[in-house]
Amino acid sequence: MPPRVRPQPEPADTPIAATPIAFVQAIAWAYEQRRQDPGPALKKAQIEPDLLLNPQACVTSLQFELLSGAAMQELDDEALGWFSRRLPWGSYGMLARASLSAPSLGRALQRWCRHHGLIADDIRLELSRNDAGATITLHENRPLGRLREFCLVSVLRNLHGLACWYIDSRIPLQEAAFPFPAPAHAAVYPLLFPGPIRFDAAQAQLKLDARYLDLPLRRDEAALQQMLQRALPLTVLQYRRDRLLVQRVRQLLVSQPQETQSAEALAHWLHISPRTLHRQLKEEGANLQALKDEVRRERATDLLLRTGKPVKQVAEAAGFRNEKSFMRAFRDWTGLSPAEFRRQTLAP
Repeated sequence: MPPRVRPQPEPADTPIAATPIAFVQAIAWAYEQRRQDPGPALKKAQIEPDLLLNPQACVTSLQFELLSGAAMQELDDEALGWFSRRLPWGSYGMLARASLSAPSLGRALQRWCRHHGLIADDIRLELSRNDAGATITLHENRPLGRLREFCLVSVLRNLHGLACWYIDSRIPLQEAAFPFPAPAHAAVYPLLFPGPIRFDAAQAQLKLDARYLDLPLRRDEAALQQMLQRALPLTVLQYRRDRLLVQRVRQLLVSQPQETQSAEALAHWLHISPRTLHRQLKEEGANLQALKDEVRRERATDLLLRTGKPVKQVAEAAGFRNEKSFMRAFRDWTGLSPAEFRRQTLAP
């Protein structure tokens, strides 16, 4: 699991305990279901059994990776007890390989969701797309019991991580929704799912920009073999760029004009640093000021021609701090003042 920063930072070479003990307890419960002893796996991960009795405890991401890997092999179940049938070791690798030849991420995810239903019918995964975006919905076909949270979180996180891996890009989420109340360890969720989190939802879902679905896959069989050697820590954090950054920046400038006036504010919305924002835009052949000018010009022009709003209100709606700066920028764009532009363009 991704690390959670504590108020008092530990030395850089010391792993930070971030994974909730609830997920470790879920794996121990999977052993209990199979009437097997989790002791050897806990020992391999250097997790003291007494730690499972402390609901506030956490383990490091490496400890959880070692525990999960040992449990999957000892139980011969990559689902770790979530479903009514085991998913033998290699099942999820098989699903990834079956989708690798897809021409786009959308097709790959559709295949993955369909094939998952063939090996585990306790849940059904559905990818849908409309003008508002893309949604991956997890339908529960039967009660998942005590392992419900661990199952829903793991399936959606793994699918999101695989999607990012397929296209070698960060994929920010518009929302991650879960059909249960916020757990005591809810603080870890924003690290597992980059974007807004919603609990007490009707169904478990991930929502994302649908344009990611059109991107081609950037992986081959050799890359898959390498990834499968250590697939458990698959996470969006390892991807240095978002291949739709220009589109996401433009979208935020349109939807949040007052909250994205500076590079720092915009970078905060994107969960990256201002330096990374400027560097990645440059890699995509764009720059922030040009994007801001483009979005503001389109917004201002539309309001001037479509509404009768005063120039001051148009300036504010277009994301300018004051009317004077707006008028100066508009004259640079068009050679006219906003009032002159409106008058000349709308003249019969």
